[in-house]
Amino acid sequence: MRKIQMIEDFYKTKLSWVPADLQKGLGHFNVFNYDDFESTSKEPVPFTRSDYFKISLLQGKRKIYYADKIVETGDYALMISNPELPYKWELIDQDKPEGYCCIFTPDFFHQFGDFLKYPVFNPAIVPVFELTEEQAVYFEQLYKRMFDEIRSDYPFKYDALRTLVFEMVHCLMKIHPQSDNIIHHETGAARRITLKFLELLERQFPIENTERRFRLRSASDFASHLAVHVNHLNKALKETTDKTTTELIADRILQEAKILLKTTDWNVSEIAFALGFKEVTHFNNFFRKNASISPTRYRID
Repeated sequence: MRKIQMIEDFYKTKLSWVPADLQKGLGHFNVFNYDDFESTSKEPVPFTRSDYFKISLLQGKRKIYYADKIVETGDYALMISNPELPYKWELIDQDKPEGYCCIFTPDFFHQFGDFLKYPVFNPAIVPVFELTEEQAVYFEQLYKRMFDEIRSDYPFKYDALRTLVFEMVHCLMKIHPQSDNIIHHETGAARRITLKFLELLERQFPIENTERRFRLRSASDFASHLAVHVNHLNKALKETTDKTTTELIADRILQEAKILLKTTDWNVSEIAFALGFKEVTHFNNFFRKNASISPTRYRID
């Protein structure tokens, strides 16, 4: 499988240096102008997975690819790079990238609320959000405040930086409330069960090697782990997402299958096994049914 880009790789590739305190286990945060990067080629960035998050303010048109999805941005967009969702992008009308980005490890927000449970971080959505020029100016000011903060001697500057990231994410969710497109309705207990189900589902991804298998594959598997009756789980998910448990599981398996077909050199049998299929023919039939194309054809198209 294509190597996961570690945060050290980001610094080596983009800046040719690595912070001395990167591996001290306290969580890491930094903010950049794209002009800071040594690697600013117009060549397409290849599909990559990473071990860190990145929130980017993009200026100028780009094509961004997520498995089978292609998003073409306008003049301004905010993009959230989720470690579980590999992507690649290419510039359309620029010689080099323009904009800003901040990067952080999950540990940076340890014990600071359920930050990564916000819908904009859900790997089931395509996290590219169009902005007006006025909105882009607002986010640009947030990045400039991050630069001021990280360069300061203020002893609690990293708490202040967390606050700025929270402000950015909450503003984005207000601008794009439809980003919570997994759970459609506020329904109390049903919503709580749905969130627990989605968390348990995502906990099985990404599939990083051919020895790891996707083990919870049925509605009854999930109901057992969540200590609810399978009928109760199905009812809750249908109420909140308009999909059945089986449909949600199949959607996520299909998404991971597409990612593995496009970003690894594993053969179809290895992918089928990693995704919990006992026979490659079962995987082929599943993929054809849900994607209307064979896995082999999808890989080469």
